[in-house]
Parts: sequence; C-alpha cells; structure tokens
Amino acid sequence: MRVFVTGASGHIGSAVVPELLAHGHQVVGLARSDASAASLESLGAEVRRGDLDDLDGLRAAATEADGVIHLAFKHELMQTGDFATAVDSDLTAIRTMGEALVGTDKPFVTTGGTLMLAMAGITGRPGTEDDQSSEGGPRIDAANYTIGLADRGVRSSVVRLAPMVHSDLDHHGFTHALIGFARDNGAAAYVGDGSNRWPAANTYDVAVLYRLALEKAPAGSTLHGVGDTGIPRSVIASTIAGKLGVEARSITEDEAPQYLGFLASFAGLDNPTSNDRTRALLGWEPTHPGWVEDVETGHYFD
Repeated sequence: MRVFVTGASGHIGSAVVPELLAHGHQVVGLARSDASAASLESLGAEVRRGDLDDLDGLRAAATEADGVIHLAFKHELMQTGDFATAVDSDLTAIRTMGEALVGTDKPFVTTGGTLMLAMAGITGRPGTEDDQSSEGGPRIDAANYTIGLADRGVRSSVVRLAPMVHSDLDHHGFTHALIGFARDNGAAAYVGDGSNRWPAANTYDVAVLYRLALEKAPAGSTLHGVGDTGIPRSVIASTIAGKLGVEARSITEDEAPQYLGFLASFAGLDNPTSNDRTRALLGWEPTHPGWVEDVETGHYFD
C-alpha cells in the first residue's frame, strides 16, 4: 500500500515508518520541518511538507493514499496546559482525512489512549477493547468519529495507547516527564499507597500493531496498544527513584501538581488494561522489553 502517515518523524512514527517499509509498503510522511523531512528521507520514505493545520494538504494526501495512519498530536500544547486546543486540532484533522476516505474501503488508523477508560470510571478491573470510554469528550470524540466511519465505507480502527509508550526512541513521553519531575523534586512521587496501575507498551511492539491494524483490522475496531497491562505507580516511582538515587515518596492528591506537573490529573487513576482481544484479532504478540526492564537499562538517564 501507499500509506500516508502523520507524525511520521515523531516518537512512534520513527518505529512505524521502518516497520511499514520493511513489509513492502510505500510511505508518505507528513513533515513540518527540514529536520523531520531529512529524517524521513533517510529512512526511505517520501515527504509531504505540512502540519495538522494544513487541512487542504491533509485532505489531498489522504485522497491520494491507499491507507492512512494518524499519529500526530500537538503534545507541546498539552504539556503547557492548552490540552483543549490540541484536542480540537486533532479532531479537525481526523475529520478532514476521514471525510476524504468515505466510500473507499481504505484503512484509516487513528490514535487514542487507555487513560480515557479510567477517566470514564472503568476501574478496579482491566479495561477491554469492548469498553467505551464515554459518550464524548476530549479525544473520545475523535475515537467515536473514527469508529463511526465503519458505517460509511472506511475500514477504520482506533489504537488506544498505554500512557507510557517507551523505548530508546522516546524523548518526550510520560516516562521522560516522570523522570524529569523526580529529578527536579528530589523524589519520585506517587499518590496514596501507589497501588493504582498504569499500562505500558514498547514502541517497537506498538509499531507492529499499527502495521497489522492497517493491513487487516476489521472496520470499526478498537485495539489496545498495551504490553504491560498494569504496573503499580509505586513500582514506577521506585524504579525511577532507584536510577536517580532519590526517594520514592507518597503524596496526597493536593500535592500532585507540585510533584507531577501536567500529569497531576492522571496520577491517581487506576488503568489496568487488557490486550487479549487485540492479540487474538490480529495475531499481535508484544516481544520487546517491558517498562521496568527498559528503564533499568539506563538509556532514559543518559
């Protein structure tokens, strides 16, 4: 297939693009800078210059492609507190590309997050691919729109990613943020007793999942990009603390903004997440190191 990929030079895209090329696909990657364009060209991908605000460009690229994988998101806005603008931009871009694909039966793979399940009150048990995050809301509207395209002649699917997607390709994700906050505060913090769980996934395993979704996910599929199904936050904190030589510290919810910055609102969420249906549906098997093993190697601290 000729595949248009947004976010192609980012953390996850840097693994997805080689994965697609290695399996015989052509890749057209969206690049908003010279550095991103050069990175894509070095991998053997074609470059389409633009960004998520270039709606005419997104529409044309989706129309010309045999399939689309949407990875881009304005993470820098989320980290500075303007999550709403990032969410609105994402939804507009998805609708623009989705409308271009209506009636074509082409695959369209977009991205969501498992934390939305916990925010919707699904807690105390592993969330499944059948669970709905809610009727609507930030990022949920985009996922619901994507799934709805299945009734309009698009082979659409949503990959719900674990909050911690990790590997040597990760330079700005939640793991980096947690390490940065722990370094700045002299303590790796967790809320309460730290028994609440976060899932994680290795970037290289996630790249395989996106390829499989493109190639064979049924229309209207929800997939879980999860390797570790739930790591206690106390374990996450103690692992980081051990590498930094600081303490792992229990904090209250009121103290979370001081210790965890933009992650404070997520810090106490319990988000164990199953990947059983995804594995059975696509034959996907995570094979790369889990979060603790990956962090223990030390590359996050170089």
